[in-house]
Amino acid sequence: MKRIMLIIFASIMGTAICSAAMSNSKVRKETRFLTDKMAYELNLNTEQYNDVYEINYDFIAGIRYLMDDVLRGEEWALNRYYDYLDVRNDDLRWVLSSRQYSRFMQASYFYRPVYVSGGRWEFRIYINYTNHNHFYFPRPYHYRTYCGGHYRTNHHNTSYYRGRYNHPVYNGVYRIRNDRSYHTARRSDFGSVTIRPNSSTRPTGNAATTTRRTGSTGSKREHVNTSSRPANAAGSSTRRSVSNSNSPRRTSAGNTKYKDNTGNTTRRSRVNTDSKDKKPSSNSRSSRSVEKTRR
Repeated sequence: MKRIMLIIFASIMGTAICSAAMSNSKVRKETRFLTDKMAYELNLNTEQYNDVYEINYDFIAGIRYLMDDVLRGEEWALNRYYDYLDVRNDDLRWVLSSRQYSRFMQASYFYRPVYVSGGRWEFRIYINYTNHNHFYFPRPYHYRTYCGGHYRTNHHNTSYYRGRYNHPVYNGVYRIRNDRSYHTARRSDFGSVTIRPNSSTRPTGNAATTTRRTGSTGSKREHVNTSSRPANAAGSSTRRSVSNSNSPRRTSAGNTKYKDNTGNTTRRSRVNTDSKDKKPSSNSRSSRSVEKTRR
């Protein structure tokens, strides 16, 4: 009887650990929910809304395979998680204005969005917004197509968003991994996780890389660099323009009334994003079959 109980307990624990990873569609939904609430509280415009979605997507897609090791108490995985978080918060620093970023840091469900409870990792945003299906804004125009192309490993480990906005940038302390409050943040986020002894180094011996998967390029090894070097003036990527008439999407912003979870009506700057999926027409060529006769 005891053996059967041990088998059942081990199965339950194994299920809890394996459920940490999420599918691509789940990543997009979680990314949209977090971005939607940031747009609502921080009054993001359309361009910021789209960029914040990309940054949050890169963060969630990067940590989803890492959280298995975090739940097992691997210290190297915890350190790697905060490396990802620092990269994400640094990218957001270039998109948000100084005032918006200060408000962002004051909300722990934005600034440190993940925590562990009951053997599972969760998003803090659901503590404040309990309706998981309520969104204030429509989907970003690239909701289904963005797959991490603007992550900094694709841009010489430099933030893609640096220097693309003209508003004042927050210059205070924003990193968590290198801050004096790092261990305090770890206790708040992952205090229920029992850290394994001698787990500060990744078992593979390659502690500088982690597996990062995308929907289009499969899996690859990527280096997590939290430094922000100056970007080249003539970057390889051309920025989307909201007013570009040749763009396959239309964006507009207007004032709309919304109701939060408490039932209070608030006037917010609404982000409208209409996406049109157009594919260029191409002339199909008919192929001829040539019959060869043996002589």
